[in-house]
Amino acid sequence: MVERVRWGILATGRIAAAFAADLVDLPDAEIVAVASRRSGPARAFAERFGAQRAYGDWESLAADGDVDVVYVATPHSAHRAAAGLCLRAGRHVLCEKPFTLNLREAGELVALAREHDRFLMEAMWMYCNPLVRRLKGLVEDGAIGEVRTVQADFGLAGPFPAAHRLRDPALGGGALLDLGVYPVSFAQLLLGEPDGVTASAVLSPEGVDLQTGALLSWDRGAVAALHCSIMGGTGGTASVTGSRGRIDVPSGFFHPERFVLHRDGRDPEEFTADPADGPRTTMRHEAVEVMRALRAGERESPLVPLDGTLAVMRTLDAIRDRVGVRYPGDEDEFTGETGEPSLTPA
Repeated sequence: MVERVRWGILATGRIAAAFAADLVDLPDAEIVAVASRRSGPARAFAERFGAQRAYGDWESLAADGDVDVVYVATPHSAHRAAAGLCLRAGRHVLCEKPFTLNLREAGELVALAREHDRFLMEAMWMYCNPLVRRLKGLVEDGAIGEVRTVQADFGLAGPFPAAHRLRDPALGGGALLDLGVYPVSFAQLLLGEPDGVTASAVLSPEGVDLQTGALLSWDRGAVAALHCSIMGGTGGTASVTGSRGRIDVPSGFFHPERFVLHRDGRDPEEFTADPADGPRTTMRHEAVEVMRALRAGERESPLVPLDGTLAVMRTLDAIRDRVGVRYPGDEDEFTGETGEPSLTPA
């Protein structure tokens, strides 16, 4: 028997429940504690998923020495505070996406993890999905030649009322951080960090983006056309075009059921998800990767490396700079020494 990894769950919302349900199905995972800002929701969550302890504050969970790793599932405006608290207390951390509100906060968490010698990973479950990994492998093996373009979209129909968290700047509202992080992460999974960013958006009266279109460019000649929206449902499609073919993901590109490889001069090839890997909405693969890394003594995952997370946050910052979305606490997040928008760290 492999020794179980003991998990703590910080927050009790929908995404935390979905993750906990996947953990329950893993024989080498155990949920030992859960925390919320209020004891009632924590107790109810603990009873639902068989956790031994329920805390009405975050500090008690962070201090719980029986917890190996904490899954942070708060709204992303609280990721820096919650993950930072756990890292300082000596816990390993899996932090939901988007990793933080901006690059400065992300850099602070990465620095904390390295200072305290703790494992830290963004919960970018797409990167751990077996079919997405297969797609990436085909691209890296040259199945479609040199990548020229990436296209991806993710939109929800809405409408979302003004009081909804997706419309609240203080909570990091807007389409980009909640949804656009997926198209950006998909493009950078295949092409790395872009050299140029242009973008346009429709803003709400509160100042968050209702929909955003971004064009990323690479000096080697590749481009990515990306779209996110909270005012219109999209197909969640993606396409990767290379010099000798393309790959089409017809729906749900960040948790696909299938994709089609088109190679010049050959019949199309369809790749489908293995039923043994579980439903396409499962987050079990990122949990398995965290536990593998912890047993191996690793402090970051090669599937979701910290430098890659920082690169995505840098691109998200650049897009927000171009479209004029600001959050409380951003300060001079988007300006370098010249005062011009920058893609590089200050």
